[in-house]
Amino acid sequence: MAFSSSPSSSSNFMQFISPPPRSSSKKYPNVLKLQKSVAGSSSGSSFSPRFRCSAGQTGFFTRLGRLIKEKAKSDVEKIFSGFSKTRENLAVVDELLLYWNLAETDRVLDELEEALLVSDFGPRISGKIVDSLRDDILSGKLKSGSEIKDALKKSVLDLLTSKSGKTELQLGYRKPAVIMVVGVNGGGKTTSLGKLANRLKNEGVKVLMAAGDTFRAAASDQLEVWAERTGSEIVVAQGDKTKASSVLSQAVKRGKEQGYDVVLCDTSGRLHTNFNLMEELVACKKAVAKVISGAPNEILLVLDGTTGLNMLPQAREFNEVVGITGLILTKLDGSARGGCVVSVVEELSIPVKFVGVGEGLDDLQPFDPEAFVEAIFS
Repeated sequence: MAFSSSPSSSSNFMQFISPPPRSSSKKYPNVLKLQKSVAGSSSGSSFSPRFRCSAGQTGFFTRLGRLIKEKAKSDVEKIFSGFSKTRENLAVVDELLLYWNLAETDRVLDELEEALLVSDFGPRISGKIVDSLRDDILSGKLKSGSEIKDALKKSVLDLLTSKSGKTELQLGYRKPAVIMVVGVNGGGKTTSLGKLANRLKNEGVKVLMAAGDTFRAAASDQLEVWAERTGSEIVVAQGDKTKASSVLSQAVKRGKEQGYDVVLCDTSGRLHTNFNLMEELVACKKAVAKVISGAPNEILLVLDGTTGLNMLPQAREFNEVVGITGLILTKLDGSARGGCVVSVVEELSIPVKFVGVGEGLDDLQPFDPEAFVEAIFS
């Protein structure tokens, strides 16, 4: 990765890092060599974004959101494999309903509720779903096992779509759009940001990263690696005492001045119970808004899916402090607790934007409620 000092007034504590030209590999031997140029147009490259940005292109972010959502539908196999452990837990549903008869309704529904609880739908959601099914069975609306399963899937889908907002990114109409990524330590925040950058770059978006995690020593190094892997540029702090809000402010200024499409802002991981650190997020949000009115366009909270319903207190606190616009649920491929997706959406009325279903670069998948329901109940 090539290092070039910025001539801006903030150069005493900020550093701007851009992807290297191909000839720079000898100069920086400890950095991986990029496989494609920033614009993705180097000779011989197979990279061909379906949608390329231009500064005067109206509706760019609207179409970008649609493209990412369409990609979720085409990648349904990743979602299907990512929720395999939850699906195994819920396989008992088919067994219960295969030989269902009216006389065994109570027993079947009790076991169905237990299966939902084991998958971390939570007691309130599980009870709500089962009570609705019981009413429809007793009223004669549901007369077979297949009808009960269809009603079960519809109930879960309704919970995911009725209260939350749009699952695609809402990036407004002005460039650059600003996305802040927040969360507790160890949830996969920086990795999710890097994978999100990769997805945006694959659609022809010009991305600038901001290394706002100024507490963890290795965080900037980790994000620099992601910047290099995705062909993005990055602004990092110079010195131990640089405030995160200053890093994000300078990055957004650079994004505005140099025609970037999206600025991705990393932040320090923090416990939701630490008042001072949570207040720092407020300072970061205000600093960004001073540069671009209305920014950030999205504040995405990264939650570790393996914690199941324990993520709810975190989500409530972060939402109360900074106003979360969307969720990224990570590590769901290693968890049988996929039902927590339904619980967190129903509880907070905040849409899930992305789910992490693997370790690969492309395994941060746009969340599609219908694909999710099919994945856990197939």
